[in-house]
Amino acid sequence: MKDTKIKVGITQGDINGIGYEVIIKTLMDARILEICTPIIYGSPKVAAYHKKALDIEDFSLNNIKTAQDAHAKRINIINCTDENIKVELGKSTTSAGIAALASLEAAVKDLNEGNIDVLLTAPINKKNIQSKDFVFPGHTEYLESRINSGKSLMLLISEKLRVGVVTGHIPISKVSESITEEKIIEKLNILNKSLIQDFGIRKPKVAVLSLNPHAGDDGLIGSEEKDVIIPAIEKARKSGIMALGPYPADGFFGSNDYSKFDAILSMYHDQGLTAFKALSFDSGVNFTAGLSKVRTSPAHGTAYAIAGTNVASPESFQKALYMAIDVYRNRIQFEELNKDPMKVKAPSADFQNKRQSVK
Repeated sequence: MKDTKIKVGITQGDINGIGYEVIIKTLMDARILEICTPIIYGSPKVAAYHKKALDIEDFSLNNIKTAQDAHAKRINIINCTDENIKVELGKSTTSAGIAALASLEAAVKDLNEGNIDVLLTAPINKKNIQSKDFVFPGHTEYLESRINSGKSLMLLISEKLRVGVVTGHIPISKVSESITEEKIIEKLNILNKSLIQDFGIRKPKVAVLSLNPHAGDDGLIGSEEKDVIIPAIEKARKSGIMALGPYPADGFFGSNDYSKFDAILSMYHDQGLTAFKALSFDSGVNFTAGLSKVRTSPAHGTAYAIAGTNVASPESFQKALYMAIDVYRNRIQFEELNKDPMKVKAPSADFQNKRQSVK
């Protein structure tokens, strides 16, 4: 495998949030350019506005028209927005939603065409981005529809744990009816494959959480465990997936049992993400497992309340950038390993040294 620099496409997200702040703070580290070529899909004008608001001087962008024009030793930006776009820090506006979608569409197009290698998305406002071209509850569902590779799984990752969800951005009132044996098995298959292919875990051990308190207490507090979750786990195990459970979420996280597993599959969004963000909010990464392309994002949102105040931590965005690069390289190694085990080589010492120095 050649240790060539990876082209990282970065969407601007909501221009009135902290997206540009964490992008700029991340890319200010000159060592980033040793391991990748960043390409921002956004607006030079908006970037300049945020740079001024943050009182940052030592940061410049290389304006380009296409990803093919990217300079390997510069931070590149492609204009995707109307020149008259107005930044209104801390506010949700229609124009910000239009700009966020324009950035996302341009980046995904280049990702699908192979003009960039991985995608790193800054936070969007899920309400103002809605339009005839975006009728999805979030990035994950949009990308699943635009990248032709089947189903996906929202997977939150930190150094402490990996948490996936069976049901994503849906109302809590619809969770129970949405949990089926087939869907649990589908998500377990995606999770298991990703742990092997994307993270190099040969025999992943996955914990499956229950839906009801006390895992239903043998049907006393709900029958989903007996009727749906346990049969799904049993079928997954028969197919070779090391899935265990179901575990009641409160005791599972409270007793530190999560540390004994390579990943956790929760039944719904807040069940898994509440615990995840309590443990790893600043450093968490949102990874879309199951896609044929690599996509990551920080685990936080637009954070309107602190937009433009220069207090946003770039740590989650930095971690998302590193993870996108790592997963991309892991996939290449995995593919080569399965083609011809005798020809596989680990990344060069030079790349590993650069990678660690940036971290």
